[in-house]
Amino acid sequence: MNEDNQADTCCASCGIAEVDDIKLKECATCDLVRYCSDGCLKNHKSQHEEDCKKRAAELRDELLFKQPESSHLGDCPICCL
Repeated sequence: MNEDNQADTCCASCGIAEVDDIKLKECATCDLVRYCSDGCLKNHKSQHEEDCKKRAAELRDELLFKQPESSHLGDCPICCL
């Protein structure tokens, strides 16, 4: 198992693996890490906060600067002038 895959299937705080009876929840802000409980999320927050803010900013930039899939020529009334 590679390191990235292992990070996706283990709690970032306690390291418990995701199995049938334990479902891990992704960080709601960045989706980089997963936690088995709210307690683990709180315990790991200080370690994760800087990376989380950085990734959240990257996600916002991707959303803001994403180019449309089609050209949309003619859709804008200003462009049709």
